[in-house]
Amino acid sequence: MTTRTNERTTEQWQAADAAHFLHPFTDFKALAGKGSRIITRADNIYLWDSEGRKVLDAMSGLWCVNVGYGQQALVDAAARQMRELPFYNAFFQTATPPAIELAELLAEVTPPQFQHVFFSGSGSEGNDTVVRMVRRYWDVLGQPQRQVVISRQNAYHGSTMAGASLGGMAGMHAQGGLPIPGIVHIGQPYWWEHGRPAGLTRDEFGLVAAGWLEAKILEVGPENVAAFIGEPVQGAGGVIIPPATYWPEIQRICDRYGVLLVSDEVICGFGRTGHWFGCETFGFRPDLMTFAKGVTSGYVPLGGVMVGDRIARVLIDEGGEFNHGYTYSGHPVACAVALANIRLIQQLGLVQHVHDDVGPYLAEGFAKLRDHPLVGDAETCGLMGALLLTQDKALGTPFPEAVEIGMVCRGHCFREGVIMRAVGDRMIIAPPLVITRAQIDEMLALIRRCLDLTLADAQRQGWLR
Repeated sequence: MTTRTNERTTEQWQAADAAHFLHPFTDFKALAGKGSRIITRADNIYLWDSEGRKVLDAMSGLWCVNVGYGQQALVDAAARQMRELPFYNAFFQTATPPAIELAELLAEVTPPQFQHVFFSGSGSEGNDTVVRMVRRYWDVLGQPQRQVVISRQNAYHGSTMAGASLGGMAGMHAQGGLPIPGIVHIGQPYWWEHGRPAGLTRDEFGLVAAGWLEAKILEVGPENVAAFIGEPVQGAGGVIIPPATYWPEIQRICDRYGVLLVSDEVICGFGRTGHWFGCETFGFRPDLMTFAKGVTSGYVPLGGVMVGDRIARVLIDEGGEFNHGYTYSGHPVACAVALANIRLIQQLGLVQHVHDDVGPYLAEGFAKLRDHPLVGDAETCGLMGALLLTQDKALGTPFPEAVEIGMVCRGHCFREGVIMRAVGDRMIIAPPLVITRAQIDEMLALIRRCLDLTLADAQRQGWLR
């Protein structure tokens, strides 16, 4: 029988957690010594912990709770589907109505080249599917040697073997013999890291960074390259927003060499950037598009790959059996929740809300944080934002890694009642799309207070120049 939240103290929950629950991306020993934060309920854009503290969730859970917490339409959709048909698989030439209806709706809201979808249980599984699918596509076309997938350093594409290999996170590659063969990486389009020191404008740097893809294609051999994959905005890498020139040039290069273009929309999809999908914000036309997170607003797990006509026609007309899939591909409850979620996004006009109202309002408010002594740069894209914390604001000098200034700031955020994520020296946000202007003001005031507290720590410890 499930224990009610108030039937255990915080310490009892923490003890049970440390005894049995191995958390993702966690130093298990360190967490057991410290004790987990126990979150017990949520509503709209707020969370409450087991001590009754209210916290503004400026990260939408993990980039996913786009419609906010407590949406009854999603709860009702899950309950209704569980009563009617809690599960059946998509194997054995079988389908369920929710999966079919969701496939139809996804074809409606995605760019016009997408009329087919392959469902998975997560974004990681979706990106594994991408690797299998692009290699199968070229195999059917009589070019089986086209197996190499090019990705970027500091990208994140999941944590399965293929997903973690596609990602460019050095810490992940240091464990488990990654990356797997056939996956290579180029530099990320991070102007502050590469373009600013070189004296390039953002637009000039965008073309230079895109050129790294062409150089890698020529190094590997165009006849061996299957695809290039990228997030429109690198989320877990620190909300790295590429220059406006970057993605159109990437498109040109892929077109020139016949390389498939894959947009990982797990974070950027379903309104986050002010369009339904990030590729629309940045003006490129992917052949495949991975999604998850925002498709159900995180209420239940679901992911998948939108398959463009170029690939779908080959796989359908010439490919025969595609030996790939998952038990939960097209899970009826997950698909029912996704249907309710997407319809709610449409009914509430959340994509327009981000594009026309709260996205520009956040950009204006975030830009004002540039006046803070710690902030070297502040940038947003829709409802994603990043603050770069610098040791010397005038020179843009980074803090030494040992200082872990981002983690210092993150600690203040939790204590002051706002959740931000620290990625090195970058403090990032991605609040629910239902956020209001008044809530943005509340969030920015909390962030400024946490910056002030972090600055006081840095002054006290002698970390500033």
